[in-house]
Amino acid sequence: MAVAERRPRVLLLTSGPLDADGGSDVRLARSVLDALPDVDFLWLTQWPHPRRAGPGRGRPVRVLSRGERPHVSERVQATLAATAFARRVDLVHAVLTVGPAFPVFSWLRPLLLGGRPVLHTVPCVVDPRILARVRPLGTTVALSESMGRRLRAADFGDVRVVPPMIALEDWPYLPRPEGFPTVLFAGRHDPHGGAEVSIDAAAEARRAGSEFRLVLAMRGRPGQDPEALNEALRERAGAAGLVDVEVRGCVDDMHALLASVHVLLYPPVSLGRKADIPFTVLEALASGRPAVLSDLPQFADFGHAVLRAPAGDARRTGQQLAWLLDQPRSWDMLADRGRALVEDHFGPERFAARYAALYRELLS
Repeated sequence: MAVAERRPRVLLLTSGPLDADGGSDVRLARSVLDALPDVDFLWLTQWPHPRRAGPGRGRPVRVLSRGERPHVSERVQATLAATAFARRVDLVHAVLTVGPAFPVFSWLRPLLLGGRPVLHTVPCVVDPRILARVRPLGTTVALSESMGRRLRAADFGDVRVVPPMIALEDWPYLPRPEGFPTVLFAGRHDPHGGAEVSIDAAAEARRAGSEFRLVLAMRGRPGQDPEALNEALRERAGAAGLVDVEVRGCVDDMHALLASVHVLLYPPVSLGRKADIPFTVLEALASGRPAVLSDLPQFADFGHAVLRAPAGDARRTGQQLAWLLDQPRSWDMLADRGRALVEDHFGPERFAARYAALYRELLS
């Protein structure tokens, strides 16, 4: 039976199961699955005990999993699953970060995935130097225009740009909170990830006369000691003269946290393993929370809907924060712009239409 006469079968390949906390690649893959109901997906699932509910449709492929986050064994199993099932589907859609292990996978692509067409969505590139050792898997999708240009310059050939989506009904526009202002940084304990710059910028804004509470919501990675890292951030805040600071771990209810804050402060020097368009920023903008970001090339896609300062420049970042907290009308304007941007460029309809068109093109 021709593909046009039945629902296409697609292997959704990620570094770990879709019912685990695998980061941006897992979230993007779930977005694709939710956006395309007319496709029969095969996807990886934790076994024997999934940590959370997986997608409600498609065919799960079991992966023996030891914990919440994917480890080397899960990644090896994902590769073996790809080899086993790639020849039984019409298309392989790999949602994989370009990290240290990716070059080997890319060179083995003909052996592992056979002759099936491959669509590769790149959540991020951990280190641009890796691109010199990588072969493209097939048609490539970048999340930002900046990354699209970088991949084309690295001879990736056919590169499209499809920004990530956010379910607008899950992130409604919220009124400005009343009471004492709260500023939020939400990220990971990554080198140059922005937590330290946020503390220094908050100290600068405080010296400029701004009154606010700083909350740092931090997530660890495998092999890290989150408690020790959180304590180091508290010590840095104390040394900078900040008193009203809370450093907490992983947030279970991001909706409630964003409802309580006034501004998102997100000034990384580099994104590392974070998605080129971080979901935290999209959630904040959708909720009507203005954001102060660093001026990384990927963030140019946000245009005038956010404030930006030079990456690593705590003084300028703090000045932007102080100005925003002292300008209620500007706060309202940026809140409206942020919501409008998410609706226009990161909504589910646009995301679904672009991926549906890509699938039709590759399957034709």
